[in-house]
Amino acid sequence: MHSPSEAAAVPLASPVTNGTFCPQSQRRFVLIAAILASALGFIDGSILAIAMPAIRVDLGASLAEAQWISNAYALTLSALILAGGAAGDRFGLRRAFVAGIALFIVASLACALAPNAAVLIAFRAIQGIGAAIMVPGSLAIIAKAYPKKERGRAIGIWAAASALTTALGPVLGGLVLSAFGDGIWRAIFAINLPLGLISIYLLLAKIPADAPTAKRSLDLGGGGLATSAFGALAYGLTSMSASGEGHMSGPSIAAGAVLLAVFIFFELRQREPMIDLSLFRIGAFAGANVATFFLYFALSANLFYLPMLLIAGWGLSTAEVGFIFLPLSASIALLSGPVGQLSDRIGPRFPIACGSLVVALAFAGLALLTHAGIHNFWAGTFPLMALMGLGMALVVSPLSTAIMTAVEDRDTGAASGINNAVSRIGGLIAVAAMGSLAAWVYANALDGNALSGVPGFGEPAPAGLAPALDAARLAASDAAFSAVSSVTALLCLLSAVIAWTTISGERLPWLRRAEDPQG
Repeated sequence: MHSPSEAAAVPLASPVTNGTFCPQSQRRFVLIAAILASALGFIDGSILAIAMPAIRVDLGASLAEAQWISNAYALTLSALILAGGAAGDRFGLRRAFVAGIALFIVASLACALAPNAAVLIAFRAIQGIGAAIMVPGSLAIIAKAYPKKERGRAIGIWAAASALTTALGPVLGGLVLSAFGDGIWRAIFAINLPLGLISIYLLLAKIPADAPTAKRSLDLGGGGLATSAFGALAYGLTSMSASGEGHMSGPSIAAGAVLLAVFIFFELRQREPMIDLSLFRIGAFAGANVATFFLYFALSANLFYLPMLLIAGWGLSTAEVGFIFLPLSASIALLSGPVGQLSDRIGPRFPIACGSLVVALAFAGLALLTHAGIHNFWAGTFPLMALMGLGMALVVSPLSTAIMTAVEDRDTGAASGINNAVSRIGGLIAVAAMGSLAAWVYANALDGNALSGVPGFGEPAPAGLAPALDAARLAASDAAFSAVSSVTALLCLLSAVIAWTTISGERLPWLRRAEDPQG
């Protein structure tokens, strides 16, 4: 059943041109809607990391609750994103895309009104379900609306706009948080409402409905098992840092491992599985995904816990800290094209391995910086984040190439979806595991003493804290983050080794054929 505005604005029998469902005059609305929807997902995560100290103060959230404010969203998104992509094929991209945006903004509004951490965590999980439908839909609807000869340019505009919003979002968010105080964090979620409503209006009033392309199974059983398995693992890892819940860590991790085995068995028996596990028999594909897991584990851990250290530990303003995301987004936006061309010529192995090593050096630098107690943001932390951005720019495009070229053409969509999910699962596990590591190192750095009035790791110091206690808190915070950065630097080094030993270093087949037609 269609809404009156939809029926009045766009006839359902709109003429199909150049093999697409959308007439040329209306394609710009598809692009605008996709850019706005992508901005919702991209900005949300990066600004949340900067706002986390303010959220903890306002809601009285513990470190474990802070981890789950991030992980509740990451859990449902990573576990259901493949099912969300299949929903577009089964029900039509426009219909699924609108449903995902609507669920996302309703949950966002509930997050903005959350009275405590538990309610915020619950609605963050619902927000992740909406994102699992919305995120794959944003790019897919562009590909379906534009003919092949125009598709590259449209996707380029979408990617550039997404990079711009990802870069500027944390900077603007940091300025707003700094100017208006802790309570303004709720606006981070509330801003999703107008952006989402504009997207929905454009999709329903300006764009014709597309026909479903396949009666694909959504594999909700697989989605439920994946959510349960990774949720149990994340809960077990997180509970290590939660006072009074450490006894649940072992059983939860064991339950997660069992559920993960059940999920794999279930997927192997499905006719239309959410994840085609047979692809992991391909060495290059498996290696690229393991490298992805380690690299995005490291990236997510640092980008989540570094703002905590800088704001709550060092006492920097959110306006300053907002700039740490800028080098990453700018480097990827500016360098992905040239690096992609280089990868075509020399193969993806060298750029991925080299980029992973550069990221490892950046995180090792952060570990040394904090271990030495050097609290210089612009001369120390920011240049290392710029180095990290350079390394990630060397990796992102070649990693996609490695994934796509490791499988047959018919499997590229499934391969891309799996790699996307792997990167998000890496972030989910990282926030859970590294938070427990940080909490353990922080407590040990304080000599295990029950120092009255000393806040936990990543929690802003209360007013009037004695100078000696504040100095101990700061040293413990530095030690905790140094441990996180040291572990993630080693994982990036491991990612480089795996990439070098499993991914092909040859030029891509189509380039060889173009240069040597007789070959």
